[in-house]
Amino acid sequence: MAIKVEMPKLSDTMEEGVIAKWNVEEGDNVESGDIIAEVETDKATMEVEVFDAGTILKILASEGDAVPLGQIMAVIGEEGEDISDILKEAESGSESTSGAGKEGTDQKEQEKETPEKEKDDDYDPVFEDSDQGQGKAPASKDTAGNGRIKASPLARRMAEEEGITLANVEGSGPQGRIIKRDIESYEPAEAPAAATVSREDKEVRVSQMRKTIARRLSESKFSNPHYYETISVDMQAVWDARKQINEVSDTKISFNDIVVKACAAALRKHPEINSSWHGDKIVQHGDVNIAVAVAVDEGLLTPVINNTDQKGLEQLQIETRELAEKARERKLQPEEMEGSTFTISNLGMFGIEEFTAIINPPNACILAVGAIKEIPVVEDGEVVPGKRMKMTLSSDHRIVDGAMAAQFLNTLRQMLENPLGIVL
Repeated sequence: MAIKVEMPKLSDTMEEGVIAKWNVEEGDNVESGDIIAEVETDKATMEVEVFDAGTILKILASEGDAVPLGQIMAVIGEEGEDISDILKEAESGSESTSGAGKEGTDQKEQEKETPEKEKDDDYDPVFEDSDQGQGKAPASKDTAGNGRIKASPLARRMAEEEGITLANVEGSGPQGRIIKRDIESYEPAEAPAAATVSREDKEVRVSQMRKTIARRLSESKFSNPHYYETISVDMQAVWDARKQINEVSDTKISFNDIVVKACAAALRKHPEINSSWHGDKIVQHGDVNIAVAVAVDEGLLTPVINNTDQKGLEQLQIETRELAEKARERKLQPEEMEGSTFTISNLGMFGIEEFTAIINPPNACILAVGAIKEIPVVEDGEVVPGKRMKMTLSSDHRIVDGAMAAQFLNTLRQMLENPLGIVL
């Protein structure tokens, strides 16, 4: 008897999945427990296994197709078995989503052609300031045989920022691929003063992750009464302490690691900040589980460091780096993004001095961390160089009042300005 392989529910918020990869072809024999496909959900890329042995009689979704929950992806049975009834059922169930397949397939074909990214010497695995694709430069010349110019993601971003057309650049990488040094050494010919270029609009398919981000943050912003408080912190002591630690430690501690550690200690002193709203009650969580926002192509992922207050700086650095790398590779499991009680979003490494962040539900608060800036400050009546960093706490007013948030921020500032207590 033929068996239908339907799109399973792989996360609690999943409504549909995109076929990232098929591991089998029609005619292949499979056993119970075999992984036949990889599916992109709203949170991660998950594996789909079969529970019955047989032959893959039909694959009904192409790589890149968005398949709703419960819709048939493939059919397993005995070779030569009649599956016409199942195919009719699948056809009637997929009419409303048939237009998504070709677009998704085209998108996947482009992704397959994109080579692995280059890494700069100052590449950071948490915030990735080197070559994370923020946009693609327009291509007007076919150097890959299919209308797509061969260039690394970093080169594409640099070209877009500098206004360089990739079609005018000679690539020095493998098979003529355009890389970073080609953009750096490019000298454009002078264009006519009055010349203008008309560029076509570009439509970008909304990924499962982006759909979920849009839904969750819209709900948070318009359902939770946000308010914001900003504080400035003297980071000279942290600057000096980090330098000393990294001189003797094999693990290189980042400023973000120290901020995470300080937040965990401050949350233990202010349990009302480490809370969530549950309609008729407020839950003050016993554990301190801090989520750290990590930028990926489609948006942000928030892997969670459980029991953050019980871990040292080296352990926090190692765990944060591992989770960030998994986020980049879309290998985070749902349980690694669940259970947070507080969230930190750090844009300091991008030079952002101050910003506000939307609360990550069901958290009561999220901390937005800016860059450490060297500015003139007055000490003992004299103007001297100082290092300052601004932090903005977004709070849910249903849970946290203004004075509570202010007390938490002052505790956090005191800890960062006297970091010996949190380092030990």
